[in-house]
Amino acid sequence: MNPIRFIFAITFSITGAMPAITLDAVLNETLEKNPAIQQAKSNLEQAAGHRLVLRSITWPNLRAAVPAGIQGGHQAGSDSIKGFIFARGFFTTPLVNAAIPPSRRLGDVEFLIAEQQLNVAIVEQLHAVRLAFYSALFNRRLETIDREEQQRAEQNAASQKDRYEAGLTDRSAFTSATVQAGELSSQIEAARRAYAEAQVQLAAATGEQIPADGTMPEPEGELQSQPLDVDLAKETTDAIERRADIRLARLMVRAANDQQRIIEAGYYPLALGTLQGDFIPTTGIHRQGSSRRSDDFTGSEAREGAVYTWRVIDNGKVTGAVITQRETRQINEMACRRLEANVGAELVQIRNNLNALKARQKSLGGGLEMAEQNATSIQQNLAQGLVSQLDYRQAQNASLDVKSGLLTASFQYSVALAEWDRATGRYFQFSEDTTPNVR
Repeated sequence: MNPIRFIFAITFSITGAMPAITLDAVLNETLEKNPAIQQAKSNLEQAAGHRLVLRSITWPNLRAAVPAGIQGGHQAGSDSIKGFIFARGFFTTPLVNAAIPPSRRLGDVEFLIAEQQLNVAIVEQLHAVRLAFYSALFNRRLETIDREEQQRAEQNAASQKDRYEAGLTDRSAFTSATVQAGELSSQIEAARRAYAEAQVQLAAATGEQIPADGTMPEPEGELQSQPLDVDLAKETTDAIERRADIRLARLMVRAANDQQRIIEAGYYPLALGTLQGDFIPTTGIHRQGSSRRSDDFTGSEAREGAVYTWRVIDNGKVTGAVITQRETRQINEMACRRLEANVGAELVQIRNNLNALKARQKSLGGGLEMAEQNATSIQQNLAQGLVSQLDYRQAQNASLDVKSGLLTASFQYSVALAEWDRATGRYFQFSEDTTPNVR
């Protein structure tokens, strides 16, 4: 089994009395309990058994039989009836079989395929649970921002109601403030639902049962923000070598090639060595189907020989299967080359996305303090009647847009970092096998 080692380390602090779970804990539970990973592990054990079946073509075959009975009378050449028992052994071993080398290779390759399929399942499930964890953090924080803005909007609506009742403003200002507070309710509900969905995804990925009361551990941590400085050429080369899906594609090519060799072995001669032995504790036992006493068993004996077969007329049974398998191998080769060729473009796209999101985070971070100060100042002026309700609403929307935009950029940056780890094969390292890759 390939050792699994996480290459990212994330430290979170847990606060409050509510049950909480960190990303590290979620990832560890996913490795231990995720149904897809457990199924891949079972498939690996099955591949080990199939490897024994494929290797058995090279092993000798030994069978034993112990005939027993009674015989007598004129046909047996005896006036008395007597019992008999003897041991018979059969031993065969392949001498020439062109299917033996590819069968042994295929058994090894199928086991490696099952290992890489387990690796692919692990990468997919860890990546999915990581994205769900970030989604939960994002939507919970978004709900908090929306609730803060709703509270300010409700305070503004109450202030406009008092001014309207005092005759200091018209009804439209009060109505506008009330509508603004109501609009935030739908945004809060959408963020709450998205947070709940992310929690359900985390529970499913970790194989946990959702309690009857619906309470689940709350994710604790922060969205990622560290900059990424990489050597793109080296990362591309390393990713092509260590990514689980690319390794799996190469193994599929090797397996298809060996399967073609096994089918082609039907063209070649097959020779088996045989050895048959009989151990006779008594004499005078007739052979079945013989009426001559000269054919009686007179003692223990052994017979050796060989069986030789060679297909002369194919009738398409071998050639047709070879053509079909060759097409499968070529399809696998093209899929493997396509995966390898797409790595560079995928990494360039993710890196450019990371750079753009980092620049957006920096820009929004600089404008957040200014937007909040402007909104507070306009709110004070609105209470004194120095600005209009429209000015205040625009200032509030601008502040909310900056907060939400900064949070969204942080979430997208975290997701892009996770995509980078997936695309470069960094979720864990693979042990090296000595079997040469078929490109």
